[in-house]
Amino acid sequence: MRLTPTERDRLLIFGAAELARARRARGLRLNVPEATALVADTVCEAARDGRRLAEAIEQARAVLGPDDVLPGVADVVTEVHVEAVFDDGSRLAVVTDPIGGGGRGGDAPGALLPAPQHPEPEPVAVLRVTNTAAVPVSVTSHFHFFEANPRLDFDRTRAYGMRLCVPAGSSVRFGPGESQEVGLVPIGGDRIAIGFAGLVDGPLDAPGVREEALRRAAACGYLGVPDTTDQETER
Repeated sequence: MRLTPTERDRLLIFGAAELARARRARGLRLNVPEATALVADTVCEAARDGRRLAEAIEQARAVLGPDDVLPGVADVVTEVHVEAVFDDGSRLAVVTDPIGGGGRGGDAPGALLPAPQHPEPEPVAVLRVTNTAAVPVSVTSHFHFFEANPRLDFDRTRAYGMRLCVPAGSSVRFGPGESQEVGLVPIGGDRIAIGFAGLVDGPLDAPGVREEALRRAAACGYLGVPDTTDQETER
């Protein structure tokens, strides 16, 4: 059986989540990888059941409580990011405060603590984006915007290393033929882009990575990429 990298990742998450469920059923408290896998798997299965993004995130928040994990795990696992396939396409789910509510013994929502509220930063770049596709395109909050749908036409050079300046877990929808301006902010943390469209798959700021990502995007027909053909000919 031939599986894509995304399908292999999904099976890996599922296997780790099943191990976490079995250990929790034996009365064991979960460690960081087990808790992370269980939350991520809950999102993926909710998406498979036809739930919307917000519903899947809330369901994932209800799976684990502080008593389900080892001491210190709740302080480490403060967000879980997972790409899941929803009815309207693949979307990035960001589960904040994943071990704040829920509790041992069920998947039904318990007394959920509110997710921490962080004010959105001011955008450092504003780009006009045009959807040239015949279908709507949605881009989620923490998707590497440079790697968004190839039929979206915008300045991809300026979008490198950036994400949408919108609340975590939300998205921006571009209708067919629609143009709109969006604000972008730099991707935070360790600035590593894994997955997405596969144009980077590693540290965003490593030497030569940006140039190679632009070359790959141009070769794959992404709109909004500078034409480097003349420059290469001159060399």
